[in-house]
Amino acid sequence: MRLQGKSVLITGAGSGIGKCTAQLFAAEGAEVIVCDIDAAKGEETVAEIAAGGGTSAFLQADVTNPESVQAMVKAAIERFGRIDVLFNNAGISGVGAIHEVEPDVWDRVINVNIRGVYLPSKYVLGHMMERQSGNIINMSSCIAEIGLARRASYAATKGAVLALTKSMQVDYAPYNIRVNALLPGTIMTPFVENYLRSSYADPEEGFASIKSRQLTGELGRPDDVAKAALFLASDESKFMMGSPLYIDGGVVFGKNA
Repeated sequence: MRLQGKSVLITGAGSGIGKCTAQLFAAEGAEVIVCDIDAAKGEETVAEIAAGGGTSAFLQADVTNPESVQAMVKAAIERFGRIDVLFNNAGISGVGAIHEVEPDVWDRVINVNIRGVYLPSKYVLGHMMERQSGNIINMSSCIAEIGLARRASYAATKGAVLALTKSMQVDYAPYNIRVNALLPGTIMTPFVENYLRSSYADPEEGFASIKSRQLTGELGRPDDVAKAALFLASDESKFMMGSPLYIDGGVVFGKNA
């Protein structure tokens, strides 16, 4: 029960890594605030947590909308009394080189992936600062450290999230607030399945291609990232501040011969 007594807010918790993390955190004793723009998926996560004996509640929010996020955070604090951990997980993919990406698509990826970290953090931080305690986990990506074909908008956002994480840590360390980032490699989620369908004429060929980038020869699974998030959310990582944590199967620091 590594999160016993902690209240955790997870954005994008209706599917994929967010859902898996919500379930794991609840199993480890946390009260989990499940946030997603998709009410049906969010409620499904809450129902599965309840079936496992965990405690959670669903609060709908659009992480790009200030009023929506502020209302969600207010409701979360009213419901559970505090937010100990914020996991900024919500995000979308972006495919295409710069010349291929239309401005509205570019703006959408930037909005969700960067504004979607900024707004929940903004409205949770005041509460954490008042309590002189808190823990924020931001979802970056190993693509923040490497070049990858036709991923311009996504790479730009995940690089920004990593830089933001480090800057946030400097600002909020005096308030006993830790801020760290997760940098996954390719994880087999609905997010990636959609990327394969939209980016490759033959999704199976794409699947083989992205597997070959990782020294493991396989894609990661949502629980690989959820377990890393659990470490950052727990007191076991209390000496980690402003740090990137890689869960990438060897993409960044390894290369097959």
